[in-house]
Amino acid sequence: MQRIIKKIHSLMKTINKPVKLMEVCGTHTVAIFRHGIRGVIPKEIVLLSGPGCPVCVTPIKDVDIAIAIAKKDGYILTTFGDMMRVPGSKKQSLFHAQAEGANINIVYSPMDALNIAIKNKEKKVVFFATGFETTSPSIAGTLYQAEHLGVKNFFIYSAHKVVPPALKALVNSPDLKLDGFILPGHVSTIIGSKPYEFIATEYKIPSVITGFDAEDILTSIMMLLTQIAEGRAEIEIQYTSVVKPEGNRKALELINEYFEPCDANWRGIGVIPGSGLKLRRSKKHFDINTILKIDVAESAEPKGCQCGHVLRGVKIPTECKLFGKACTPEHPVGACMVSTEGSCAAYYKYSGTVRF
Repeated sequence: MQRIIKKIHSLMKTINKPVKLMEVCGTHTVAIFRHGIRGVIPKEIVLLSGPGCPVCVTPIKDVDIAIAIAKKDGYILTTFGDMMRVPGSKKQSLFHAQAEGANINIVYSPMDALNIAIKNKEKKVVFFATGFETTSPSIAGTLYQAEHLGVKNFFIYSAHKVVPPALKALVNSPDLKLDGFILPGHVSTIIGSKPYEFIATEYKIPSVITGFDAEDILTSIMMLLTQIAEGRAEIEIQYTSVVKPEGNRKALELINEYFEPCDANWRGIGVIPGSGLKLRRSKKHFDINTILKIDVAESAEPKGCQCGHVLRGVKIPTECKLFGKACTPEHPVGACMVSTEGSCAAYYKYSGTVRF
């Protein structure tokens, strides 16, 4: 470990200018804090958090639609627990709706939701399908199981996001200039390294896919600095134990059997072309939108909330005037303070109101 840290300092002397790196994954953001990474690397290396928290990027409208579904007679909404506290419009969350009588069940996997449907045939059971490429294979697998069991009362509301198009939106942003990406290990286990190649070939930005312990992250920083020092831009894999260039072919085939790309709205960022997943036409019988029309108005982000700027890496959480005051994990104003993987929650837990 000390050898890696020493090499990082040596490379920065060679580069002799500030370097701005973005970790895309929310788990990386937390790991960087937990391991004290910022304390052992040169201060000229700026680490920014990107839109790598699926809870954080789920827009207000999707939360409002999920709440509306849960309030319908004859419906049961199922969801991962980390979505329960995400603010919708008027600061209402799924927890608030549940307290008011909405039929909402927290599940640990989409298969739990399917089992609820099997046990409640008189109800329409809807799974609030959120997450990146890491969770979409398990949801596709659950739909496969539902299909083969002949379950007719199981549906999903898809709010899935995919990572590469979001990265393209980031590198095209005029107010964000990056020198390198620390790419997500979990997502890359599924999709591999090939979908990121445009970052290196089109934008000449070095990138490294890495794991989550201190040595993984520090090694990825060293690898990025080596590329920068040598004038290279490549997509390298540090996390070789689980990530292959081609990804997990079986998982990708399962995703592609049930889903196809679509434009998607990201909280605080806006619509990113091709960054979502919707059910294919042949699988529309699982889409709750085909049998239930929910009319929900668009809502603006809470006044003063800088979540969108944080997700784009334009600001750090402590630059938001609400951080640690009006907005805390106990009373979150923005989605970035809700999830344990959210940038604001990580800054609050590990640094309080200390600025970097």
